[in-house]
Amino acid sequence: MKSYSKNQLSRYPVYLRVLQHLQKEGVSYVTSKALSKEVGNSEEQVKKDLAAVSLSNGMPGRGREVASLIDDLETFLGYRESTKAVLIGVGRLGQALLDYPGFRETGLSIVGAFDSDPEKIGSNIGGLKVLPAKDIATLLPPLKAKIAILCIPAAQAQEACEEAVKAGCIGIWNFAPVPLDVGDSAIAENVNLASSLAVLKHRMKSILKEE
Repeated sequence: MKSYSKNQLSRYPVYLRVLQHLQKEGVSYVTSKALSKEVGNSEEQVKKDLAAVSLSNGMPGRGREVASLIDDLETFLGYRESTKAVLIGVGRLGQALLDYPGFRETGLSIVGAFDSDPEKIGSNIGGLKVLPAKDIATLLPPLKAKIAILCIPAAQAQEACEEAVKAGCIGIWNFAPVPLDVGDSAIAENVNLASSLAVLKHRMKSILKEE
């Protein structure tokens, strides 16, 4: 199986958003040079990335067909496949994710929500009945979810992760501010909001220096 770097994988959704916008604007073909200006990557990088996932070649002077690129990227990213997920931790961030409509476009379907707060258990949030986190071992397997989205405090994250993996999840989307040990039977993707903000602020300095 061909391997892709984390940075490379993160670029594909960006390409897709730009291509979808171009399609709405009535653009039928796009060159790597034009796309590179839209996404901020070099032309050579764009060519390399698209060649790794696209089934079609570009036409001299016209570039690649936008519709075909969208098809290739959506297929590669798994957006046309339905993947079930559960959310653990229905705080403000968790509720925001439950209400986010964009997941449907990526093929992600949140089918269950868990929390340890007695006041939230049994309530309906984001169209889902909140289930008790202490019963993940028995209530999660029937949902057949393959991804667990963790939006809980750091102190609770590792235990919740282990329970989710035992219950059948092979992907952990971790919003808790702590790295997780998932063993060899699952994959964890850590979303560190503080690190992302640090990168943004650091990159802003170059603009501030120019002013």
